Amino acid sequence: MSVAFTKEESAETAAETMLPDRPISEHPNLVTAAGLKALEAQLAEARAGVEAAAAIEDVNERRRAEAIPARDLRYFDIRVRSAQLMPEPETNEVVAFGSTVTFRRPDGRVQTYRIVGEDEADPKQGTISFAAPVARLLMGKEVGDVVGKGAQELEVMEIE
Repeated sequence: MSVAFTKEESAETAAETMLPDRPISEHPNLVTAAGLKALEAQLAEARAGVEAAAAIEDVNERRRAEAIPARDLRYFDIRVRSAQLMPEPETNEVVAFGSTVTFRRPDGRVQTYRIVGEDEADPKQGTISFAAPVARLLMGKEVGDVVGKGAQELEVMEIE
C-alpha cells in the first residue's frame, strides 16, 4: 500500500527514514590492513543493525531503526568491495602510504601523522588521508625536504 493511503504518522516516518546515501570518494579506496579490518567490522555491524531492525513488528519503528544501518550497509559494502590493500612501506627513506611522518610548520609547531586511507583517517588520533593536501605535499619526500610555500611550508623531520 502506498504511504499516501496510510495514516499521517507513517508518511512522516517514511520521509524521515529515507536517508541519502553516504558520499563515495572519487579517490581510489586505498587501505591499510587495519583499515580493511575496520571496514569489515563496520560492515558486519551495519548488517547486524539491519537484521535487528527487521525483527521489529511496528512498521514505523522498524523504518526508524533500519534507516541508519541500511545506509551504512550500502556504504560499507561498496567500500569493502572496492578496497585496495596497500603493503606496509618497505623503507623509511621516503614518505609513502602507511608512513608515519613528523614535520615542522613555519610557526614552530611539530606534528606527526600516519598517512592512511580515507575511511580510517582521524587527525585527532594522528592519522590523515592520503588524499589530504598535507599528505599529498609530503608523499615521496625525504627527511630534510621542505615542501609548500610561506605559511604552508613543511619540513620533513622524521619518517617511520
